[in-house]
Amino acid sequence: MEVVPYKDNSTGKKEQVAVMFDNISGKYDFLNHFLSFGIDILWRKKAIKMLNKNRPEYILDVATGTGDFAIEALKLNPEKIIGIDISKGMLEVGRNKINKLNLQDRIELRYGDSENLPFEDNKFDAVIVAFGVRNFENLDSGLKEIYRVMTQGGKAVILEFSVPEVFPLKQLFNFYFNTVLPQIGRFISKDNAAYSYLPESVKEFPNGEDFVYLLKNVGFKKVSCNRLTFGISAIYTGQK
Repeated sequence: MEVVPYKDNSTGKKEQVAVMFDNISGKYDFLNHFLSFGIDILWRKKAIKMLNKNRPEYILDVATGTGDFAIEALKLNPEKIIGIDISKGMLEVGRNKINKLNLQDRIELRYGDSENLPFEDNKFDAVIVAFGVRNFENLDSGLKEIYRVMTQGGKAVILEFSVPEVFPLKQLFNFYFNTVLPQIGRFISKDNAAYSYLPESVKEFPNGEDFVYLLKNVGFKKVSCNRLTFGISAIYTGQK
């Protein structure tokens, strides 16, 4: 079943996701950190550390949003990071952030479709994605594109929400994620759908071994799944 933000809208998931992120772009960073109690910052740091040994020079940040993952990736000291996203609102917030930090020479944010990447084959030493693959309209197409633009031997690092499986964390998480979080998100963002879509999309996402299988099926090797914070999120890695 395809999960979309606006169920009474006839447009496709891709278009709806772009509109949703445009609507919440001004509050996105605050809500991300507030609703996760700041743990999302630690998750990004841990994910980027998984590329320390690879020392990538050219990095692509897919579904970059406001650029937080790209900024964190600067710790790898790459030559260039390009972020791509379908939400112009999120990109505007990200560019303002990057300009304030005077990082525009090292990070470039572009408008574009993650499932039809505007780059040649074998271009990036690493591709990173934080909380983005869940929003792909066609997950298989998006993963194939990530694989295509990576250099031989390059590494993908994908950070995504997961679902805890251990009692009572599973029950506590479900209550917070399905009841408390949507109400707070709705109140602050003023978008009635965005933070209801979040738990629905996480529930439908093929997390854990199911996602590992999809990565292997696309062609990734040495695929791993590292669960974080009792299974609330996971870092997936794979090599071309």
